[in-house]
Amino acid sequence: MIQKGQESGSTRRLIMTLLKTKGPLTIGALAEELGITEMGVRRHVLQLEQDGLAKTKVVRQAMGRPLHVYSLTERSEDYFPKSYHNLALELLRELDHGSGVEAVNVLFEGRRRRMLAEYAPMMEQRNLEERVAELSSIQNAGGYMAEWSRTEDGSFEMREYNCPIRQVATQYRKACQCEHNLFEELLDAKVKRSECMAEGGQCCRYEITPVREGDISAGTSK
Repeated sequence: MIQKGQESGSTRRLIMTLLKTKGPLTIGALAEELGITEMGVRRHVLQLEQDGLAKTKVVRQAMGRPLHVYSLTERSEDYFPKSYHNLALELLRELDHGSGVEAVNVLFEGRRRRMLAEYAPMMEQRNLEERVAELSSIQNAGGYMAEWSRTEDGSFEMREYNCPIRQVATQYRKACQCEHNLFEELLDAKVKRSECMAEGGQCCRYEITPVREGDISAGTSK
């Protein structure tokens, strides 16, 4: 049982854990498991519903009032530990062991081509500053925590503070090479990586320089 006075966030995490391991559960069952009042549980469950993490279902009984039982939504899966990188590494190692590193490299190149085909249309009819901003948005959507700025000499810098594929990239540097090449193709610019998390850096830092005069728009840093 939890102690009274624990943070609301901790209580909601405990409720999510109970719904994950023992759900669906009623408010009464959750209150009994947690050792707090039903009113307190109801407040937390309502917040989880508002956040899209929990849902309710009415279960009719032969006798008595219908029961309201709660369970987790698909969205809640993002809040539980995953080991996808371990599976990816195992599969890559199997491919490496069976067919050689070149076969692994082919996979990374295929991923680069797919991403290029998907994102290249977003870069059309845009100057370099706009392309850098769009690439930063694309990377943010992928969980890279990217930001960009314009430097004093008129070039740009993009920094990524999270790398979702860090464990893979640490063992297979082809992943970083393909990302670098993808950036150059999408930006149509010279890209230099001056810092890399897979090499122990605090972030992945890219210096972006135009390859043609007049490809930089006057604007403000982001």
